[in-house]
Amino acid sequence: MNDWKAICRVDDIPVLGARRVARKQGLDVALFRTAADEVFALLDRCPHRGGPLSQGIVFGRSVACPLHNWTIGLADGRAQAPDEGCTASFSVRVEGGVVHLDAGELAGRATDLGRPAAGPAGRAASCA
Repeated sequence: MNDWKAICRVDDIPVLGARRVARKQGLDVALFRTAADEVFALLDRCPHRGGPLSQGIVFGRSVACPLHNWTIGLADGRAQAPDEGCTASFSVRVEGGVVHLDAGELAGRATDLGRPAAGPAGRAASCA
């Protein structure tokens, strides 16, 4: 059973944009809103070189990393071929126009990863 935490209203996320959710430990989580008003949540870290996905361009059900234009799937956090890698995804529920995240995932998923200062992102986050 999930413990859901209300984060914001769907309208608080720009269409084809993102909003960051700060966590007590670990990197922020990025909430993305598609043109069809679907909402997705990913760790705000590209698997390539750690770029902030929340600053990327949302198109369809993907986001382009602002650093090197890697395409990351919003539903699963996986890089589109020929690129490889993934970033952690988080469960999202929208009820009555309010976006909720799983509190357990928010507190515990991918909390040990940081944004690299330079070079490759290092070990990849779990794609779960």
